[in-house]
Amino acid sequence: MAGTETQDEPSRNRIRIVASTGDVAAAGHPIPTTSSSDAGYFESAQWTADGTALLTYSSTNVISGYIVPEDLLSSAAELALKPQARIRLPEPSNVLSGAPYFSLAEPQTQQLLVSARDHPLQLFYLVPSPSSASASSHSPISSYPFTKARSETFLSATSLLWPAPGTHFIAGSRSILGRFDVTRTGEEPVARIRTIPSERHLSKGGGVGMRGTVSALGGQPMDNGSGASLVAAGTWTRWVGLYDFAQAGECVATWSIAAAVRETAAAAGEVMTEMGSGGFPRGIGGDGITQTIWSPCGRYLMICERKSRGALIYDVRETGKLLGYLVGRDALGNQRVACDVFSGADGKGGFEVWSGSSGGVAKVWEGVGSVEGPHAPAWEWPAHGSTIGSTCLHPSGTVVATCAGSWEFTDEDDFVHHGSAGSRNQGHEGIDEEDGEHGEFSVSDAEMDSPPGQLSWMQRRNKESSLKIWSITDFPSEP
Repeated sequence: MAGTETQDEPSRNRIRIVASTGDVAAAGHPIPTTSSSDAGYFESAQWTADGTALLTYSSTNVISGYIVPEDLLSSAAELALKPQARIRLPEPSNVLSGAPYFSLAEPQTQQLLVSARDHPLQLFYLVPSPSSASASSHSPISSYPFTKARSETFLSATSLLWPAPGTHFIAGSRSILGRFDVTRTGEEPVARIRTIPSERHLSKGGGVGMRGTVSALGGQPMDNGSGASLVAAGTWTRWVGLYDFAQAGECVATWSIAAAVRETAAAAGEVMTEMGSGGFPRGIGGDGITQTIWSPCGRYLMICERKSRGALIYDVRETGKLLGYLVGRDALGNQRVACDVFSGADGKGGFEVWSGSSGGVAKVWEGVGSVEGPHAPAWEWPAHGSTIGSTCLHPSGTVVATCAGSWEFTDEDDFVHHGSAGSRNQGHEGIDEEDGEHGEFSVSDAEMDSPPGQLSWMQRRNKESSLKIWSITDFPSEP
């Protein structure tokens, strides 16, 4: 593996910025995300299936579509990104997924799925907005109710997977997975897969399966050569389950990752009962799974958590056995920090992992899966001034998009006096009181509009927030 390059100069030889929205949280920005004084910030971004546009979601419940400029790589100057389509959701959305058949050349394919609280899952068209500064409410073209079996209460989908060819999608909620047929508008899932035998029993599964809110879903690549179609589900309770939807969602395996995290501390000669700097456990830490993502070959599974300094790598041929782990990822808050993977360079073996961090630094690991034990980043670059919520590679591998945004309290002394230290982390995810797990919350308008001096610990300001596209310019040879 190449030597670690953490200085700015080597990074500049590898990557350069080619397009950006600018700081949308800055006062006077020409594309505000809301008409109020709180401009919001980017939470996530993803490429459309054809690689022609980026879909983003903001803290003000706005979905935006950015078409990539045709002269992205030929222009000598940094280009400005402006949204061509915007959708304002009535409630916060837990998850967002673009159609796997999305094509800029075919408007009827420009669809996306969202899950908002107390609503069915909804399918929208991403239609152009009258102006780039406005976000209008859209009516969904289809709705898919996901309710409790014995009531009409909506289940909030906390994770979503919409694989090719796009005829079905999978949604995760509390101790359940639902598989939906896209063509069956207004209907419940065609299959329900419980992750525990029963929630009505006092033992809540009796130790069988994995109990908890399914917070992440990742589909095994279909072209992995094995013929398998496994879906990896992760929970806030730090469990992982593998489900085979070619066999009606049969559970293949479940395991807890807590022991693996303890291994990372033992490998470093640390004690997990002690706390490291900043109040985080030693080792790579972790407090709930935020992402399950497969290697391009479909052999390795990577597990990412919040409040973590790394990520776990498993070889699925040996279920539950830790192969290695990334170090230096630094997703230290409650906010999701999504990463991406790409096939490794010729001759290096393994695959690449691209991820942001809470400090605004983007990092790249090379040869992942080819070595056991700790794996440090090969190189990095300062990309943003706040938490990088998403780092996503273009299907071609020539450009990478990053989006960042977070908030901080304006007066730390007030916060320490009125708030709890356990809630200090930047982001938008908190505690789900129903089952003691971490879910999502948002500050109400009434709280944010409180008179000066009232709820002073809730007064906050947005940090730098922008969407950027970077050109991957050069890959130096092995030293």
